[in-house]
Amino acid sequence: MNKYRILVKGIVKKNNKYLTVEKWYDDNIVEPYQWEFIDGEAEFGESPDKAVVRTIQEQTGLITEVDKVLYTWTFMIGSECNLGLAYLCLTEQDEDDVMLSEDLHDAKWIEAMDFENYIHNKRMLEDLEKAELY
Repeated sequence: MNKYRILVKGIVKKNNKYLTVEKWYDDNIVEPYQWEFIDGEAEFGESPDKAVVRTIQEQTGLITEVDKVLYTWTFMIGSECNLGLAYLCLTEQDEDDVMLSEDLHDAKWIEAMDFENYIHNKRMLEDLEKAELY
């Protein structure tokens, strides 16, 4: 039986800045906290659009709306196929309204030209460039 998992990434934009969050990855690496965008998983029967909005609200307290899908990615873990969708989401809330969930360590609003200073995942940076975010 084929098993699929739908992952969502929310790249939240307010004016010309994007919300990045610092989250813990692993104590066994040099930098256990790394900067990323909001991500999560769609629940069974939930549309990816609703999943990304829900995930952003659960992790940051921000109310957002989907603007567009920026890029997709896939990878396999055993016999499970993981499909990811990265969304550009917009918010009207103030930057100070961010209330992080316990899973997140810190948050910063940065301009697109600063992505490389925070995001160290080269593939994600390539995807952001292809999506013409910077």
